[in-house]
Amino acid sequence: MPQDQKAPRLLIVDDEQDLLNLLKKVLSKKCDCDITLVTSSLEALELVKSWQPDVVLTDIIMPDMDGLQLLQSIHVLDPTISTIIMTGYGTIEIAVQALKDGAYDFFEKPFDNYKISRVVRRALERTQLLRENLLLQQRLTDKAKLTGFIGNSPPLRRAIDLLSRLGQSDATVLIRGESGTGKEVAAHTIHAMSKRATRTMITVNCPALPENILESELFGYCKGAFTGADHNKTGLFLEAEGSTILLDEIGDIPLGLQTKLLRVLQEKEIQPLGQTKTIKVDVRVVAATNQDLEAKMAMGQFREDLFYRLNVMTVTLPTLAQIKEDIPLLAQHFLVKYAQEYNREGMEFTPEALQCLMRRQWKGNVRQLQNIINRAVLLSDSLKITPQALTSFEENGLTLETHGQVPACVYNLPYRQAKEEVIGPFTSTYLRYCLSASKGNVTAAAKASDMERQAFQRLMRRYNIDADTFRTE
Repeated sequence: MPQDQKAPRLLIVDDEQDLLNLLKKVLSKKCDCDITLVTSSLEALELVKSWQPDVVLTDIIMPDMDGLQLLQSIHVLDPTISTIIMTGYGTIEIAVQALKDGAYDFFEKPFDNYKISRVVRRALERTQLLRENLLLQQRLTDKAKLTGFIGNSPPLRRAIDLLSRLGQSDATVLIRGESGTGKEVAAHTIHAMSKRATRTMITVNCPALPENILESELFGYCKGAFTGADHNKTGLFLEAEGSTILLDEIGDIPLGLQTKLLRVLQEKEIQPLGQTKTIKVDVRVVAATNQDLEAKMAMGQFREDLFYRLNVMTVTLPTLAQIKEDIPLLAQHFLVKYAQEYNREGMEFTPEALQCLMRRQWKGNVRQLQNIINRAVLLSDSLKITPQALTSFEENGLTLETHGQVPACVYNLPYRQAKEEVIGPFTSTYLRYCLSASKGNVTAAAKASDMERQAFQRLMRRYNIDADTFRTE
């Protein structure tokens, strides 16, 4: 064990001193841990607060506080502590209740030395894993608050580390990555870690505006600069004075504007429309694109000199396929977010649903994953998110999910289960489509689908579909 890492701690509680001494002798040989003995539950509870053991091994029948009360008190103080119950003759029912209350395991006296040593070692490992996981989750939460990124995979950690270091400089940064990888989040991370963080970052979606409007938005204009310019307008570069400006989708800026943007990067000055004088600006430029700028340069659609001015420092964000191990963390984050938003607390993924998410191809990266979890939380019929809930609805809403495509994850399932995963979403969506068209009239929906009303209703019950939700006044 490393010198800076403390040994795990075992607290043994029993009112028989001889038994305590025997247990210490047995467990000190088999378990690499510090052992403390007490004969009182109240004393044990104080040690839980001050000494913070990893495992508590306690008898049930105690003079001052029984083992079940001690177990409940320990769980309130620190739910990561693994508690093992020792029972005498006639207290098995109590021990079973202890398991229901959260005990890790129980033994009936007299016990086998080898078995109790093995269980104590496993309990020590369990507590260590629980605490390491809590620490990791806390670090991820703290990092997510600062950076906006969720995950701990090596590619993502490298990207976040680079963003953090770039945040401390004033260098122009080009953020590259596929659509949905979090380029705007990366820009906010750079800004949040910079000396400019106290000022609001300005974001410009370049392709959203025509060229003439984009130019006036970026650089501003003077009164009378063009027809309709009846007042002076401050441009976004001036609004971003002392802060950061994000030029999102920089690859879509027209060539004419690229020349003027180059001047801003070179001279740190702007010239509003209709004005002959230039204005110095203190603005950090961060650009983002999902396009192949080198290919656009080869076709004459993007200026080389502007590219090299933007490309002072480059961050390429990983795709979701490259950070696949982060999918459960991301999915859980979005599940909690939308469950709170839609007042559906208590929702959870089934193991099969998480497997489906891990096996799926994510062409839209994190944004696509987020959208699917959003729809599943909003539209799921139960509090458990199943593979069916994840695949029932298309990107554009309530439409049939067939199109000759089958989710890739079902091929790893047994045939009957795979068949249900494919047919189930289709059937559920088909029934909803028919009921929506008939405004909740089951007879009309059954007739339109060429089914007997009773058969249609059986399918409705199977897929938990209520016709009332489709009826309008």
